[in-house]
Amino acid sequence: MRALALLLASNFGLGYAPVASGTFGTLAGLPVFWLLHRLSPLEYLLALAVLTGVAVWVSGVAGRHYGVVDDGRIVIDELAGYLVTVAFLPWNWTTAWLGFAWFRLFDIVKPPPARWLDRHCKNAFGVVFDDVAAGVYAALALRLTLWLLLE
Repeated sequence: MRALALLLASNFGLGYAPVASGTFGTLAGLPVFWLLHRLSPLEYLLALAVLTGVAVWVSGVAGRHYGVVDDGRIVIDELAGYLVTVAFLPWNWTTAWLGFAWFRLFDIVKPPPARWLDRHCKNAFGVVFDDVAAGVYAALALRLTLWLLLE
């Protein structure tokens, strides 16, 4: 079971990238967004909730295994945050890549409460939910950007 948790926590190995593991880990979001975009809003929300719960669980297992709560190889949190960013939007490459860029920016900058979660919740919940919070900011920025591009 631990091997499966480590595989999922690393987004099937993307977290083992020698540099920018969070950026590589976020790449897993593009095909997952494509797979989920056809779901109804309720189904998408349910899938996101399940994935986020799994992310908390596998992040905890991986953190204990590596001996570091937020080890760089744990990137499933980036997947959850990215899917928050693009939630309920139709799939296209523009949306997918703009969402990617906005999410990476907000995940790196970590505006409050993401920064607070990152600094004070040194557990699997904090690992995942600082990225979920960054995803909310990125979702707002993405929607504003798409609105400006379409106007």
